[in-house]
Amino acid sequence: MHQVLTRSQGDWPFPAGRLPFYYGWVIAAVSTLGFIMSIPGQTMGMAVFADAYMTAFGLSRTELSTAYLLGTTGSALFLTHAGRLFDRWGARALTVLSAALLASSLLAISAMDAVIGPLSGLLQAPPSAVAFTLMLLGFFAMRFSGQGVLTSASRNVLLLWFQRRRGLITGVRGVFVSFSFAAAPAALALLTEAVGWREGLWVLAALVGGAFLLLAALTLRDRPEVCGLAIDGGPSLPPSPSAEPNATGVKAEGAAPNALHAVRRDPVFWVYAAALALHAFFGTAVTFHVAALFEEAGRTRAEAFAYFLPQAGLSVAVNLLASALADRMALKPFLLAMLAAFFLGALGVLSLATPLGYGALLLGFGIGGGLWSVLSNLAFVRLFGTEALGEISGLNTALSVFASALGPLAFALTQDYFGSLDAAGYGCAALSAGLGLWALRLPQPQDRPL
Repeated sequence: MHQVLTRSQGDWPFPAGRLPFYYGWVIAAVSTLGFIMSIPGQTMGMAVFADAYMTAFGLSRTELSTAYLLGTTGSALFLTHAGRLFDRWGARALTVLSAALLASSLLAISAMDAVIGPLSGLLQAPPSAVAFTLMLLGFFAMRFSGQGVLTSASRNVLLLWFQRRRGLITGVRGVFVSFSFAAAPAALALLTEAVGWREGLWVLAALVGGAFLLLAALTLRDRPEVCGLAIDGGPSLPPSPSAEPNATGVKAEGAAPNALHAVRRDPVFWVYAAALALHAFFGTAVTFHVAALFEEAGRTRAEAFAYFLPQAGLSVAVNLLASALADRMALKPFLLAMLAAFFLGALGVLSLATPLGYGALLLGFGIGGGLWSVLSNLAFVRLFGTEALGEISGLNTALSVFASALGPLAFALTQDYFGSLDAAGYGCAALSAGLGLWALRLPQPQDRPL
């Protein structure tokens, strides 16, 4: 009965396995669009609407930022459970549901100012308290559905359709995603200037919950097997040489189902998860406080925002090169190189007033960001296989989302306490060095090229 149901999923609404080309390429396109459609739930997407929210809902910047912190942190607590649903329900169902939730949250926020007054009277609560609570719930829904579930489902589904060229294909996807994310703030600003913030949310809701939701429902397929296809579009593959049990009994690619509790006991999972979370912590904090960092170093705001263009270009180039190499190499060298790049970026924060410091910041985050894209896509499927991929990657995503919420606050607190952001730079340098030494000494027997 399960097999009949699975094959029927692959044949609805059309038999994807009978097309004259490998259907994985359609999955690659929809996976890329899924990342792009998550922009309203990403930091750069929500930041464009921040001033409009403060004006419309009567919130201060501190109140809005606190609601964002709590909503983001709260969403991280549920991402491991959402990953488990990916393993049970598949990519198509979870992508459709997350797109619907993201669109609904955008529509709810667009109508929030109309209900603050009535709710305040009904609950006999200050309007600011009602607005803060509703905004917290809105941020929770947007971060959970956008940055969390939609991004993870879009990342994971492509990993199930390709194996031999997995690194290169995810690298190409990363090019489109990186440039879309870089262009999003300017594009959204133009949208809100043209039609207004409320109408801008309506447009985004229509794109995510209308066009993309319908496309995902019609075209996504969970695995090649449900379409009668083999991974990579070729004949059935022999067992991967990486399918060796590690010390916890968890097997790599092509193995029997993985247990999350076994992965949680594996230090290899934690060194990769901690390194990826460091990028979320450090990178989000630098992005959030970039103007203050540059001004503290005697540089202008224009220089601060101009920094992102060359950094994004370098990141894309490194991502493409490293993604192609990762198909033929172990991942440990990329992990060590990423942590070394973050260490260099921390030195750049500490010496940003000098040309060498600016170069160190640019190289550190450009190289580190490109390598982060490779590892965030490949590490867990290569190390622990595909059977529990959603649950394992969901735990990693939860840790990174939590770190991204803490990073800006930690930098702000160090500035308040020490009067400078240098202490944050020293702390990130120490974390990068410590994780690098741990990764260097930690055996990774299951980390082998495909």
